[in-house]
Amino acid sequence: MALPVEEWRRCAARCRAALGPALRERLEAAPLGEALRLGCGLLRPGAEEAAALQRLCRRARTGKEPAAARWYREEGNRRFGRCCYRDAALLYSQAASHELPGSPEVSLCFANRSAALFHLGHFEACLEDIARAQSHGYPDRLLPKVLLRKVECLLCLGRVQDAADALAAVENKIAVDGIVTGPAHQTLLKKLNQLKLKACERESCPEPAGEACGDTQRETEIWEENDSISGASSSLSLKFSTEKGRHLVASQDILPGQSLVKEEAFVSVLCPEEGESHLLQDSGEMVWDTRVTNADLYCHRCLKQLLACVPCRGCSYAKYCSQSCADTAWEQYHRTECSLGALLLTLGVFCHVALRTVLLAGFSEVSRQVEQSHDDDEDLHNAEARCKHPGEDTRTATRRIPGCNADGQYQSSYRAVFNLLPHAEKHSPEHKFLCMLSVVAICRKLQEAGLEAAVLNRESSEKGSGPKACEKPSDELSPELQIMAEAMLRHVLQLQCNAQAITVMQELGSGDGAVVNKKPVRLATAFFPVLSLLNHSCSPNISVSFSGTAATVRASQPISSGQEIFHCYGPHRCRMRVAERQQLLSQYFFECRCQACLEELESDNKSVVSVKNSFCCPSCQASMQGEDVLCCSNEACARSVSRESLSRRLRDLRRQIKKALELLRDSKAGKWQEAARHLERSIQIVETHHGPSSVEMGHELFKLAQILFNGFAVSEALSTIQRAEKILMVHCGPQSMQIQELREMKTCLLELPRSILQRT
Repeated sequence: MALPVEEWRRCAARCRAALGPALRERLEAAPLGEALRLGCGLLRPGAEEAAALQRLCRRARTGKEPAAARWYREEGNRRFGRCCYRDAALLYSQAASHELPGSPEVSLCFANRSAALFHLGHFEACLEDIARAQSHGYPDRLLPKVLLRKVECLLCLGRVQDAADALAAVENKIAVDGIVTGPAHQTLLKKLNQLKLKACERESCPEPAGEACGDTQRETEIWEENDSISGASSSLSLKFSTEKGRHLVASQDILPGQSLVKEEAFVSVLCPEEGESHLLQDSGEMVWDTRVTNADLYCHRCLKQLLACVPCRGCSYAKYCSQSCADTAWEQYHRTECSLGALLLTLGVFCHVALRTVLLAGFSEVSRQVEQSHDDDEDLHNAEARCKHPGEDTRTATRRIPGCNADGQYQSSYRAVFNLLPHAEKHSPEHKFLCMLSVVAICRKLQEAGLEAAVLNRESSEKGSGPKACEKPSDELSPELQIMAEAMLRHVLQLQCNAQAITVMQELGSGDGAVVNKKPVRLATAFFPVLSLLNHSCSPNISVSFSGTAATVRASQPISSGQEIFHCYGPHRCRMRVAERQQLLSQYFFECRCQACLEELESDNKSVVSVKNSFCCPSCQASMQGEDVLCCSNEACARSVSRESLSRRLRDLRRQIKKALELLRDSKAGKWQEAARHLERSIQIVETHHGPSSVEMGHELFKLAQILFNGFAVSEALSTIQRAEKILMVHCGPQSMQIQELREMKTCLLELPRSILQRT
């Protein structure tokens, strides 16, 4: 949810409508800083809008709730009893996130989760949870059972000496504590003796050390970083023009699959899914459910996938992959955000990204950039002032490009983020008012929670605010907080055109089948200053992939020296017609004049036709034009066919997709061949809509390769693996999980006995 919840949007609209005409006009014409000063008086403590926002925030439960912790732990026990160990582990994580800091019950959550992790084969994670349980005061009487689990983990990991030491500690504890003999005690002793025998066997017959996996075989990509653009290849150069603004061009010929940009996000915020359980309807009832969302599955700092999270010490929402990530997030920004959780969920991801951006940059850097923008005699976005002057050398011209430092370097820094265009004059007055009021709400909350000093990195005393800040009128912000607010408002406006969605390929279903079906999911919203330099084309020449918070840009086709590097902002020519693309791209405040749009606009058929009702030529893949009888737009082809016949073919292929998916859900080996046949037919739709070398085609071929591999269709599998590998290598690179899996499948098939290969 990028924007605030619908109720707050309506509330802001009512507030704006109630303003007098003079004030409304003044707000619309005012610079960002002035607009914020005027807006502060509209959200005074006790005002109707402030009370409404407070009510909305009560729906977003992000605090610690012991009752919820008990419910999740008991539900986890029920799932564990039914051998649903993954579900149980996630529920125990939910329980741990709701326990109060220092509560002894949190140790039960970690101990229970360690049991689920052990059954799932996550032995290292199990050991970490056992250590957490012990450090949080796990009951002494229950400790031997958990310590025996530790021994089993160590044995499974081949750490025989550590297992022997742990066994000795368990024996010593039982002897010292003098546990009374009973059924539970007898079971414990029996388990102890079994593990002692197992440890002796492992000690006398140690297993050979496993071969180092993967890393040594991974290809290293040739990479020479650009001297002027951080994270970019030396094959790129930064240009500026009045028509295109900042953009990247190839400074040499580029091959498909070549890495062009490797950039870590300056800031990223995990996107809560629509309808998550922490966003509840107005109700006095305590309602919890077992839904698992991205907020439960990914680290809130590094976006690493997780099963056993480390919960935040202060709220129930933020979760991390390790204590190190949790501590780093706390120091950098979460100590400020923690108590604002409900407000940030209510105001949306854009506001959250804006706040985190200024917290990461720090008051000193934010203040420097805001003051510099005020002191600039020329308009920051005056394109003519940024163009290269006659006779001016290249380095001088580069220094004029917004975001570059005095040496003409464009770095992935706060300076670069601040200089992304906010298009303040192009946003609708209603949208600007909503953003302004939301930023004021965040600053009010920071004041109420006593967090202003933390936001200012304790530098406020240098400017003389300190104790005097408490004396300011209640409807004004301190000068320092006003600066932070102005930067935040700028960032919220920037995000409409510069927000980058971090996406992942997420498994559909449990993921425990032989064939894994995946779909792309928006995981987080981020600022990537270098990636933001790429202009849009409906037929891009690059592909972007993500690993955690890092983006990698690769060429998806040959790019000649001097040619511009184009990204796709969403509307792609393979997915929709020009009218639909133009409508969607209007949010970026430009009219797309890319080659794909120009070709379609110049063609005879300019009618608005949905991509669902459009067709490509069966012969040459060019677009078909016409009504009842469709003709190929490629004059060299000129094939014609009735719309009805193509519609029948499309319906048939959709049935094939449905049938293939049904067969994929059936694990019986006898149906591999049938499933492959149906999927091969359905791939024709993907090729028609997305093209033969698209990443979508690569994912479908990857799925088909899995089917053929599991069905021992060796020659077909090897051929499909080769096709999938060729496409995914370009879009995802040699180190992607899919490429590694394809190569593992190919190795397994090639190592089959010759007799089997000959038969297939």
